[in-house]
Amino acid sequence: MGAEGGEKPIRRALLSVTDKTGLVEFARELARLGVELISTGGTARALREGGLAVKDISELTGFPEMLDGRVKTLHPKVHGGLLYIRGNAEHEAAVKAHAIAPIDMVVVNLYAFEKTAAQPGVAFGHLIENIDIGGPSMVRSAAKNFEDVAIVTRPSDYPGLVQEMKSAHGAALRRATRWRLAKQAFALTAAYDAAIAGTLERIEEAPAPDAPAALDAEALPETLRIVMPRKQTLRYGENPHQRAALYADGSGLGVAAAAQLQGKELSFNNLVDLDACWELAAEFEEPAVVIVKHTNPCGVATGAGVREAYEKALACDPVSAFGGVIGINRAVDAEAAEAIAKLFVEAIAAPGFTPEARERFAAKKNLRLVEVKAAPARPVVKQVSGGMLLQDADAGRVTESELDVMTWRPPTAEELRSLLFAWRVSKHVKSNAIVYARDGQTLGIGAGQMSRVDAARFGAMKAVLPLAGCVAASDAFFPFPDGLETVVQAGATAVIQPGGSVKDQDVIAAADRLGIAMVFTGIRHFRH
Repeated sequence: MGAEGGEKPIRRALLSVTDKTGLVEFARELARLGVELISTGGTARALREGGLAVKDISELTGFPEMLDGRVKTLHPKVHGGLLYIRGNAEHEAAVKAHAIAPIDMVVVNLYAFEKTAAQPGVAFGHLIENIDIGGPSMVRSAAKNFEDVAIVTRPSDYPGLVQEMKSAHGAALRRATRWRLAKQAFALTAAYDAAIAGTLERIEEAPAPDAPAALDAEALPETLRIVMPRKQTLRYGENPHQRAALYADGSGLGVAAAAQLQGKELSFNNLVDLDACWELAAEFEEPAVVIVKHTNPCGVATGAGVREAYEKALACDPVSAFGGVIGINRAVDAEAAEAIAKLFVEAIAAPGFTPEARERFAAKKNLRLVEVKAAPARPVVKQVSGGMLLQDADAGRVTESELDVMTWRPPTAEELRSLLFAWRVSKHVKSNAIVYARDGQTLGIGAGQMSRVDAARFGAMKAVLPLAGCVAASDAFFPFPDGLETVVQAGATAVIQPGGSVKDQDVIAAADRLGIAMVFTGIRHFRH
């Protein structure tokens, strides 16, 4: 297989890593295969502590590590050993003349710049010091010369590489493997440079080295850089004729990084719906359950526990809930699982599932259970033809003290609680949106209508439970009294809306005439 597979033996490896996961075990296997180990600083120390014989980089270069470790691998005997083309007569003569030994494998990962940047109050000098120079240089040199050199940047690749080298003659790696590793390496340096550029762009003026870096979290980037590795290829997109894949930001948080505990492979639509229901469930401090269909909630409720919240959410629209996706902001216990298992559900997102709950769900083989770690609010990116739109996440909230009562009758304490609940839900319903609710439970949801009056009518039409004495939330202002009159006809006794229409006085007058309470939030929640 030698020539056909492009196998090249690995005789000498340079190891210099920040993430030492699996390092000693990997290096031990390399040594058993006869590979000479060269290393630097803390990596060399870790290998020696693991009982391995290691040559210091200074022995290879003839120069000590200098300038607090800033200069150790930036040397012709390192990069010459990586970049020279084996078999090229001119290159062979040059390395022989300068006593440059070949380096066949580089094992490198980079300073944790992003983790450093995320530290609160990180000193500017410390941030700059964590910009890796030698590491990316070696990565690029080795990746460019992949025909002769293997560049290893992921600890997860160690076991497979060892297996391949053991099964090959002379501890060799195939050309296809070296090419795969090179592509990963260039993706790593691209993401690394993007992270540095994106972080430094948020520092308007360079402070003193010992001063806080003072990152401007509010700044919109001059250049939008989106670099995310592909986590998995999906079966298809929204429809079977569309290709799709999932990319993750590496934070380990949110739906993209969720751990799937059981069930079929997650689909594109599952992931979109899971994100929608998880984001809404996370709006509440008390136990909350959200049932979503096609990204719109069809039932939302809070309760003393997960089961109570689920049963209240299901009661809102049990027909639409069939085949839906559920988001829960608490660990799911056996009692809740018993109730949920009676309904056909595509997927459930929650921060955890008790062993008893998982045992109850195990009989439903196709049900996807995903365990999600909460993620901070991130900017929202949408694609348009020829470009991208970027905006802050809609983190707007209002409290009771921030509401403006606009009618002669203020809302009762019970109405006020329901209004604030309905308002949080309305933020996650496609515009135009009307939400009918009472006592921590949605009763009817009118979503995505071109007319706000139609949204009010549709929400009332969908209601299974009685609407008499409910409240209503509108995600944006009522442009005319007719929308308000529609929700009152449906049974609402109190309304929450942003206000801001040129017809506000007409709408307020209608509310007073109808004897309902109405409050303004001063912010709206359009969702397109």
